[in-house]
Amino acid sequence: MTEPARRKAADHRHRIALLVPSSNTVMENDLHRALPSAHYTIHTGRMYLVATTREAEIAMIEDHAPRAADDLGTARPDLLVFGCTSAGSLFGLDYDASVCRALGERAGCSALGVISAASEAIAAHPVDRLAVITPYVEDLTQSVAKALAREGMEIVRAEGMGISDNVALADPTPEEIVAFCRAKLSDVRFDALFVSCTNFRSLEARARLEAEFGVPVITSNSAVIAAIRKRCESHAA
Repeated sequence: MTEPARRKAADHRHRIALLVPSSNTVMENDLHRALPSAHYTIHTGRMYLVATTREAEIAMIEDHAPRAADDLGTARPDLLVFGCTSAGSLFGLDYDASVCRALGERAGCSALGVISAASEAIAAHPVDRLAVITPYVEDLTQSVAKALAREGMEIVRAEGMGISDNVALADPTPEEIVAFCRAKLSDVRFDALFVSCTNFRSLEARARLEAEFGVPVITSNSAVIAAIRKRCESHAA
């Protein structure tokens, strides 16, 4: 490699195309805080979503996500993130992978989904008993739990806050998230905790949750951040 090429490689910043529901106000901030601007730039496209329900999320995937991916593709990204945990979980991990593959093709890059990143992050720990907490309605809470279930691991509890207004998913404070987890999980034993939703302030609560329960805590956004780093750093090497 020539010296100019070496300097260009050292100065490369990975362009991350981030697709989020239009009413999401948390995920961009979490990624900007966690991924240093010297190495990553985040470019966001929004997919119309108001209600956090199965029907609305299917419409988001089918009607709005493709156009947002087309737009983001003009920035020539290195990686696309489909930033909605519950939507990716609707029909399991294979569905999430299929949705991401199609969106990545439209944007001209590889892609990853949140629920798949979460499954990958959980698998990095020796987990026999997993607890799941979400801000969602029951249907989507159970969808996430079902998507994460795998042979040799039991979902011991899956509890949601029952919020169906997508912008309101960001309303619970980190303190309220910790209190909800304490109330729902104090009587059950588990090896790891997954806290779902990219529009939930659970990354801010993560350290307190780990101190509270003494187990690894994976959140939607922590899983995505780890997956972005793994893919981009592996590519750079």
